Amino acid sequence: MALPRALAGTLFRRQPACLSGQCVANSAAAVLGSNPFVRRIASDSGEESITVEVREYVAHHIDAPETTVTTTKSELLKFFETMYRMRRMEIAADMMYKAKFIRGFCHLYDGQEAVIVGLEAASNYKDSIITSYRDHCTYLGRGGTVFEVIAELMGRAEGATKGLGGSMHFYNKPHNFYGGCGIVGAQVPLGAGLGFAHHYRKDGSVAYTLYGDGAANQGQIFESFNMAGLWNLPVIFICENNHYGMGTADWRGSKSSAYFTRGDYIPGLKIDGMDVLAVKHGVAYAKKHAVANGPIVLEMDTYRYHGHSMSDPGSTYRTRDEISSMRTQRDPIEHVRKLLTETAGVEPGDLKKIEKAVKKEVDEAVEKAKKGTIPKADMLWKNIYAETLGGVMRGMDSQTKIKL
Repeated sequence: MALPRALAGTLFRRQPACLSGQCVANSAAAVLGSNPFVRRIASDSGEESITVEVREYVAHHIDAPETTVTTTKSELLKFFETMYRMRRMEIAADMMYKAKFIRGFCHLYDGQEAVIVGLEAASNYKDSIITSYRDHCTYLGRGGTVFEVIAELMGRAEGATKGLGGSMHFYNKPHNFYGGCGIVGAQVPLGAGLGFAHHYRKDGSVAYTLYGDGAANQGQIFESFNMAGLWNLPVIFICENNHYGMGTADWRGSKSSAYFTRGDYIPGLKIDGMDVLAVKHGVAYAKKHAVANGPIVLEMDTYRYHGHSMSDPGSTYRTRDEISSMRTQRDPIEHVRKLLTETAGVEPGDLKKIEKAVKKEVDEAVEKAKKGTIPKADMLWKNIYAETLGGVMRGMDSQTKIKL
């Protein structure tokens, strides 16, 4: 079922960006070229800075951040390459799933890349992060490789979690990434616990706890809000609102879909989750608040291009025109591409070279993963008991017995 036309227009229209009382359309093209709200000045590092207006933040119990954001050509190039790598990786995962190299659950992130890339741009690996089962790009953002992701999806021992976790269970303990969690909303209280650890250690870091709009009505989330607020824990609760919890539009499943206000007594911000600069600036603002004052709730207004999972075609509850409109008007990669070519002076051919190199990297990772090692049978019970206890496990048929 598609959104009612009036509501769809409210959610997905070209968003306004305002400065000094004057508004302009904030499509990708509107913040570029001759726009008076794009300025280029010299930075302290010697690299020319570019100042851009982002979509206005909506605040709850807190002052909204300024909408003037400064970046550089090198940062924009990094954003472009990273988001494009994530996009190509997820497209490859889609193709490998359909070719049956990947089995089981698989939830893709294409369309939402600006959220994790902007978050990581405002953070460091001392900060903790935990998310839902849509976690491939989160792992990449925490320093993982495309090969480790694809190998894990294919169940290879060279994968991120040795081929044992699959799509929903990526981790990177050295960089404080605590998963991919398969139970809807269950990662939120765990994230509050990570925030408590930072609070206890007084290390000046925060815990990012990500969940979707489909999980936003879980009772355990409100319990986590309560404890984090009660103890002033440095937790940033982030609702990635892609507007469809599985196949249910947010307005059908939530009495109030203003998720950034759900903390009640906890402050919140609504951020344009399709604009990597808006995300970076908003998350940096939230991190400063969380370290000094305690928890904050962020709502990232984003969108997924694929269905909820590979079993969902993604077009039975929304129109293809809606998806096409999002790609045309708010795509996070195309937005940065226009900033680079029309403002930062980058030649389109140079971006094509980046795309070509990334495609080659992803293709090589896929072929390498196909040749990866299948985990040994004893890995099935390796982490069940500290001692094997001499037990026996039945095999796939009654005649096969495997000693533990």
